[in-house]
Amino acid sequence: MSQLECRGNEELSDMSYLRTFAPWIVYAIIPSAHWQWAALIALIMSVVEVARQLRAGRTLDALMIEIGSLVFFAALTALAFADPNTALHPYSPALSSGVLALIALVSLALRKPFTLGIAKQTTPQELWDNPVFIRTSYVLTSVWAASFVIGCIVLTALAHADSTPRTIAQVLAFVIPVVFTIRYVAYIQSKARTAAEA
Repeated sequence: MSQLECRGNEELSDMSYLRTFAPWIVYAIIPSAHWQWAALIALIMSVVEVARQLRAGRTLDALMIEIGSLVFFAALTALAFADPNTALHPYSPALSSGVLALIALVSLALRKPFTLGIAKQTTPQELWDNPVFIRTSYVLTSVWAASFVIGCIVLTALAHADSTPRTIAQVLAFVIPVVFTIRYVAYIQSKARTAAEA
């Protein structure tokens, strides 16, 4: 892989992942006593991000997480305000991880890993069909999917526990794949530099 291809894998350079998952992170850190407002804020953030991406020329198939976020938080906001004491409330963190896991797994099944759409935001178009670039996206999406599946299971088990372990579990479901993404992309870049120098 050339130096240009190496640069193409810098998927985190413009905080694309942070923008993509910001509604979920905000929803996770706002105390559950205010879950209606957390859901509404996350919904507004999702609408703004989808609108921003569409204005930038992104296609719908590259916005799987963003559109999934919008749909999920629209439904959750409606439920939260219609029935604030619903029995589903303690399970909403698990539902959020479950929805993200489903989106990630569907994107893999459709052969359009969601990290590919994020990576394309900071990658020259001539690299989009590069096998290393595509393979990297499959690996990263698989790790994100696994983290969300595990997060869903853990959060279901913690549904009626204190809010602190739930919040920690929600945050870890994002932090672990972010750390892996940074390290894996750095590894791919290092291999590319070594190959280019050779």
